[in-house]
Amino acid sequence: MCNYSKAFEFYEKSHQISEDAVHPNHPHLASSYGKFSGFYKTMGDYSKALEFEVKSVKIREETLPLNHLDLATSYNNIAVLYNNTGDYSKALEFYEKSLKIKEKALPLNHPRLAVSYNNIAAVYSGMDDYLKALEFHEKLHEIYGKALPPNHLDFALSCASIGQLYSNMGNDSKALALLEQALAIQQKTLPPSHPDIEETLRRINNVKKM
Repeated sequence: MCNYSKAFEFYEKSHQISEDAVHPNHPHLASSYGKFSGFYKTMGDYSKALEFEVKSVKIREETLPLNHLDLATSYNNIAVLYNNTGDYSKALEFYEKSLKIKEKALPLNHPRLAVSYNNIAAVYSGMDDYLKALEFHEKLHEIYGKALPPNHLDFALSCASIGQLYSNMGNDSKALALLEQALAIQQKTLPPSHPDIEETLRRINNVKKM
């Protein structure tokens, strides 16, 4: 905490100099607000982190093209903070704003799109909206299927996530097929006692008990 306090003190002084020296909408101030947000997020003060991230995004909205990827990053940062405070509807709003920019600016199988799909799926899962979560997990899965080798652990994780969703929705046959696909990949690439293998086996056993 001492190191954070000293770093925070340094950035406060640096930020004050910047505020006195540049235009209120200068991009440097947006970056400075973003750093303050990061500090508060690290310390678990999400409301203060959100306050500074919103200041940052307002500058970027006024100074950047509407489809700029830095805006997508800012919207994503705001979504993360809302998600951390349990405000899922606001988290979705900003994740989707971020996604719209990425879908226009990036190739269809770009990893940053996969991250957005995963984030949105996680929010819907947290809201127990498994159909919407499945929709975005399948988009993620499609990217992984094209961009990754078939034995990649991220592909296995995607299989397991979709399998768990099917289990939550009561479709045990699909759940079991996907979880076993995930397990087969994990067993080829991980040591037998790895926690990921143990977790997948636990999920498979739970499905078989139903």
